[in-house]
Amino acid sequence: MNPQPEPSIVLVTIDRASTSVVLSRSDGKEARFPLTPSPFEDTSVVSRFAYPLAGDALLATTTTGDDVLFELPTRAGADQRAGRLAVYLDQNKWRDVANALTGIGHTTPVEQAAARRLAQWVKERKIILPASAGHYAETTKWSDAARRYQLGLTILQLSRGWQMRDPLQVRRDELRAALARHTAAGTEVPVEAVFTLAPDVIHGAARGWTSSQPSAHLPPVMAFQTASLTSATALIDTMLDTERVSPGSVAGWVEANQKFSDWLDGETRDTQQKRKSIDVLFLNDIRMDIAVEAHAAQLAPESFSDWVTKQAIEDLIVAPALGLLREMLHERHLNKGTTWNTNDLTDMIYLSCGAGYADFVVCERAMGNALKQGIKRLKRPVRVFRRLSEVTDTIDEALTAAGKSADKDPTD
Repeated sequence: MNPQPEPSIVLVTIDRASTSVVLSRSDGKEARFPLTPSPFEDTSVVSRFAYPLAGDALLATTTTGDDVLFELPTRAGADQRAGRLAVYLDQNKWRDVANALTGIGHTTPVEQAAARRLAQWVKERKIILPASAGHYAETTKWSDAARRYQLGLTILQLSRGWQMRDPLQVRRDELRAALARHTAAGTEVPVEAVFTLAPDVIHGAARGWTSSQPSAHLPPVMAFQTASLTSATALIDTMLDTERVSPGSVAGWVEANQKFSDWLDGETRDTQQKRKSIDVLFLNDIRMDIAVEAHAAQLAPESFSDWVTKQAIEDLIVAPALGLLREMLHERHLNKGTTWNTNDLTDMIYLSCGAGYADFVVCERAMGNALKQGIKRLKRPVRVFRRLSEVTDTIDEALTAAGKSADKDPTD
């Protein structure tokens, strides 16, 4: 007779109702340990977190019985996208998806079908729909608690833990890569994966963010798991919390750009001269990032001066995100009579990063047009769409070309 394997812990559950950590074994037995104080705030809607030790996933259940499954990163750093296409949705397109899947708002039958196709492809692991800090900020500020919950739940369920790295950090990474080529060593510095499962990436060090650090006494594997679980649980709990988060103010940025646009409208310069003025504004806007990365690269003063005056714009043009951000600024400022709004900063920062690295982007018409024009000037593939139904047809073609079975709309 073969000896039976020793029972092992297969599932760890943090249970709100019993205020305990539950360790479930392979033989069906379990042990409960009190969890005091409770990690759940009164405004939290999460009832439990479950973490199966054999899989790289986290399951959260809300007090109303809704489930959120997050993929978790592997410590080996393997490519977990596994060929999945990255589709970045602007906030208003996430609202369309939520409306279609939950019935909380109006969408056309065509857009409803498209939203269901996207959800099906996520389930089949053919695409990822990464969430960004912009999505979190835009969702959690809603005053309608019921609709905020449904929208947040939709984003969490379909993003499945995939996030877009903080665009301000991506900006720094692109500058670091550009400046590294001008050091004495002339090294190539890769930009870290922009769409990732890595913990604590939606806010980066570029904006002063510091992630929580596990105890130094933990073994490396356990420390990595702790960091990953802390990040994932925080993202889920924050997005679904019943307390509204008041938005910050970007009035200074809006005012500065409005003044610049109004001034440029009154100038008699030709388009190329105006573009040079916009480039000065652009470089001034990212001057702190440039200074930090130039210092980190240890560029000699004369080399840095040469880069700023002779090479900076050329390097930034080819940078995936910064190049598009520059083009969007040009498009907006060159358009006479442009009115700048508080949403413009978020839209431009996140959409330029999304379009720089995603396979497809879906966004509203005004910013989408500015983005498309910039992409065309840079001679990059235009993969920006206005409607969900437009992008799903193109995704279908891409999946078919890649040899993946692109299923029809499940409602057909």
